[in-house]
Amino acid sequence: MRQETPGARRSRLRLVVVQALVLTLFATLFARLWFLQVLDGEAYQAQAASQSVREIVVQPPRGLVVDAQGRPLVANRTAWVVGVDRTLVGRIDSTDREVVLDRLAGTLGIERAALDARLLDCGDAGSVEGSCWNGSPYQPVPVAVDVDRAVALRILEQAEDFPAVVAEEQTVRDYPQPYGVNAAHLLGYLSPITESELDAAEASDDRSVNGASNVGRAGVEQEYDEWLRGMPGYRRVAVDSMGRVVGDDSSVEATPGDTLVTSIDAQVQSVVEQQLASTIATARATRDEVTGRDYVADSGAAIVMEADTGRIVAMASQPTYDPEVWSGGISSDELAYLYSEEAGTPLLSRAMQGQFAPGSTWKPFMTAGALENGYSTDTRLDCSSSYRVGNREFRNYESGAYGSIGFDKALEVSCNTFFYRIGHAFWQQAGGDPADIDAADPLVEEAKDFGFGTATGIDVPGETSGRIADRAWKQEYYESQRDYYCTVGEEEGDDFQHRFAREFCAEGNLYRAGDAVNFSIGQGDTLVTPLQLTRAYAALANGGTLYEPRVAKAVVSPEGDLVRDIPPVVAGQVDVPADYISYIDAALSNVTAQGTMAWRMGGFPLDQVDIRSKTGSAEVYGKQSTSWVASYSDDYVVVMMVSQGGTGSGTSGPAIRAIWESLYGVQGEEVVPDAAAIPGTVPPTGLPTFTEDGSILPPVRDPQEAS
Repeated sequence: MRQETPGARRSRLRLVVVQALVLTLFATLFARLWFLQVLDGEAYQAQAASQSVREIVVQPPRGLVVDAQGRPLVANRTAWVVGVDRTLVGRIDSTDREVVLDRLAGTLGIERAALDARLLDCGDAGSVEGSCWNGSPYQPVPVAVDVDRAVALRILEQAEDFPAVVAEEQTVRDYPQPYGVNAAHLLGYLSPITESELDAAEASDDRSVNGASNVGRAGVEQEYDEWLRGMPGYRRVAVDSMGRVVGDDSSVEATPGDTLVTSIDAQVQSVVEQQLASTIATARATRDEVTGRDYVADSGAAIVMEADTGRIVAMASQPTYDPEVWSGGISSDELAYLYSEEAGTPLLSRAMQGQFAPGSTWKPFMTAGALENGYSTDTRLDCSSSYRVGNREFRNYESGAYGSIGFDKALEVSCNTFFYRIGHAFWQQAGGDPADIDAADPLVEEAKDFGFGTATGIDVPGETSGRIADRAWKQEYYESQRDYYCTVGEEEGDDFQHRFAREFCAEGNLYRAGDAVNFSIGQGDTLVTPLQLTRAYAALANGGTLYEPRVAKAVVSPEGDLVRDIPPVVAGQVDVPADYISYIDAALSNVTAQGTMAWRMGGFPLDQVDIRSKTGSAEVYGKQSTSWVASYSDDYVVVMMVSQGGTGSGTSGPAIRAIWESLYGVQGEEVVPDAAAIPGTVPPTGLPTFTEDGSILPPVRDPQEAS
């Protein structure tokens, strides 16, 4: 027998080791396969299936906004939306892809650059907030909304020319405009959610918004967005290994948004808007005898408020814009127009964001301040044609003089010199030191008590606070502007601008007697919003209660059930004795019956509807007079302002009368309640009825309400 050599033994041993390793590896492999396919097979099969399913967001129909009678102010309509599936378009050859996108841009009538911007993810380099896409990568990116039906059908019918392009009907915001109302500044608009807003929503686990959401940006659309937006649904779709959608898997229905019921009455809103627009148009065709040219009438506002609740019945601002411009996305040119000063900044609501000198509409509040601080209803002061303060003559309007009169007559004829004396006396009583910023001023305090200088708290975002130009404000303004005016004052020149700059640089912080007398008649640097003035007059009408104005009355579910009641909110109480308020009230009745407003109210049935009013013509250096009329009844407050529009009653008087006639159904010299814009003489306290078939019925009125 042949003896095995040492080398052969080593070779055979290595072979055995290799065979053992191979058998061990196969055993391990088969054990792992059994573990994956048998023991954990179901779990991995479910995971694999989930990886082939993606979620697509289904946006909910946004809630309606209706007026107090149930008339839709904002609704929804279907519109053709064209989108691009970026997953599919990415599979197209680069040359063909450029051809497809160029063809699509041309068909839609948009710039190719704009199309590319909409296809970018927000956060990508070059993306622009408002144009980029925040939504799911598995759903088509909308690149054009409200597309003409013929264009959408062409895209659908010529699918071979538009691969990866989809066209479908979706809901967009609609504005039914009952009675032709605009109400753009009240209603607001929508725009795509921003990256920061989406991050904040995710951090708070807010599932009502997503990357494809549109959210409210102004008006009640913004203030009540969380109720109006609804809850999105989801459609789960199966996708292949290339990311293409191959079928539906399951779906969760979207929940429509709630309905917002407002206190706006569309019929009254229509009258107010028409009267404001026609008043401005008339003013622009009227010659200003002071400047020798037609009035500029660059802007205006008008408000109707419930006196006892602070609810807004109508609120109009000019210039305005078409709210439909936001539906489907706004172009850069349209956006530039809304912010354009040349166009009058139509996006700015003059009713709650415009700030103007109040003129003589200020005098009732100065009367209250004087009566509470040493003067009485028996006080008599000289209503002379002028009043000298230092070396300056402060004059009455058209230099009229009425002799020795009381507060009531001073309000009736709007005597400036009467109130000059009041303002000057308080300034002297405080020590007459123009540098003392802590000196007491009862008139300033009274103005603040009536809510001036602070926002009213209306449930519409963006309100401004106005300005009380007291000693503290003047010091603060001086400190912030001193360097600028001192620099201008150092320049050569003897015109008004340079002389004023030098004076301001030296002593612009001093609160002189001239500032005090100007304050007493609503002139100088004090500014108010029309909404602030409306609320203050409502306090006179209701006995001293200051309300936070409200546009919304209630939130109602899609099924018509009450979700949230929005009651009036009391902001404070004016501490003016009732007999003083009654005294001022009677004086303002005389303004309408025989004072500065009487020539515009001749024949109006004041014995049936007692209208109290105050006119004002505010003067601002370098501009024409601003027209004001503030008026109220037991039920409503009506205020109108036209910037650079002329005198109070001369410009705004006819419109104020027309609004009152519509509120109370005045025909000729009689009140005809059935002809009133709001049935009866007070607005409804109930809510509209939302029926199962989707129709909305007006509130059922209490018989005592209409009596």
